[in-house]
Amino acid sequence: MTDFRVPKLNNNDTSYVLVEWLAEDGQTVRDGDAIVLLETSKATEEVEAPSDGVLRRLLAEGAECEPGQVIARLLANDDDAGETSGEPAQQAARQVADDNPGGPQAAAPPGDVSGVIVTAPARELIEAHGIAVDRVYALGRKVIRRTDVEELLAAQEPSPAAADAAQAGNDGQAGDSSPAGDSPVEDDDAQWITLSRAQQRTAEVVERSRREIPAAFTAMNVDVTEVLSLARDLTRRLRTLVGLPEMVVKATGGLLDRFPMFFAAPGPGPRARRAATADVGVTVDVGRGLFIPVVRDAGNRPLSKIAGDLVGFRKTALTGSFRERDLQGGAITLTLHTHDGIVFAVPIVFPGQTCALSLTAPRSEVVQDGPGFAVRKTATVGLAYDHRYINGRDAAEFLGELRTALESPARFLTENG
Repeated sequence: MTDFRVPKLNNNDTSYVLVEWLAEDGQTVRDGDAIVLLETSKATEEVEAPSDGVLRRLLAEGAECEPGQVIARLLANDDDAGETSGEPAQQAARQVADDNPGGPQAAAPPGDVSGVIVTAPARELIEAHGIAVDRVYALGRKVIRRTDVEELLAAQEPSPAAADAAQAGNDGQAGDSSPAGDSPVEDDDAQWITLSRAQQRTAEVVERSRREIPAAFTAMNVDVTEVLSLARDLTRRLRTLVGLPEMVVKATGGLLDRFPMFFAAPGPGPRARRAATADVGVTVDVGRGLFIPVVRDAGNRPLSKIAGDLVGFRKTALTGSFRERDLQGGAITLTLHTHDGIVFAVPIVFPGQTCALSLTAPRSEVVQDGPGFAVRKTATVGLAYDHRYINGRDAAEFLGELRTALESPARFLTENG
């Protein structure tokens, strides 16, 4: 018999949600089969069986679990399975319900909703915003996750009661003030904005970065007129979207050999571990939380593959279905700030890295061109860096090399693929 323990999926979360069992209780599974779906603050991950055996589930769908917790057993044969047939899924589900009255599964509304699971984070959000359970189950999904409830909230119009309350508040402000000595109005849940689970994890990482990393910042303007023209041509030829972010990822990957410290991981004592490949994390935010998926080996992979990765990341962000392995292992991070009017942005240095790049949207500038003037496209590339490992001179040289590559893109791509 083998205990099936929850693996540690990331360093940010201390607990995960068991979203769905992918194999039935009592089913024979093989080593490497995906048997359970776990949700972290950033991703949903399929976890595989560590060995062959008969699956006996010990935790109900929708329950929370911690790294190292035994949530199932893999029995050696059907005889062993028969001896323990009274303990697994049904009994475990009853135990979870006994230990967690009122959760993690929501009470079923009128109608046939048997088998629908509401995860604990989703349940918390439903209760915090007073969402009718009929609306939740009308989604028609087997497992209701927090991201599903967030979609409902985003599409939700103000309720009549909320509109009446707002109007009453306006009327009260326009009328006579309350008599002196009246007790203050008590806090109302409607006055508070609850951070999403993903944003809470982001806040924890930011706090840790500010607490542990003495960061400095340098920025440099780059003429991107030529690289944008080349990107448009490549988009037509490669039949995939190529833009400035794709070009910056490729150019950044090409700097690994000359600037190994910028891709290194801080280690104990006065040293840092070299990165074998330039794995570049790129921020993706489509309104459902910040994700930083990783483009692997950006220095050696062709631009078409990098562009395909970024297109795929944007699509995945819309559904919030990243896997943990999509988000792990970045050696350097590129943060994108593509809204018009942003002049520069200071990224945080993520724990485990020595620096982070930022990139603004291209903007038009009038520059002198011989005896006359011309309109060029420029963007600002910034570098926040851990001053314990990188000095200002090194940062300026790194940005200068990146600018050279972007301002001479045809030569750079010819040399680097």
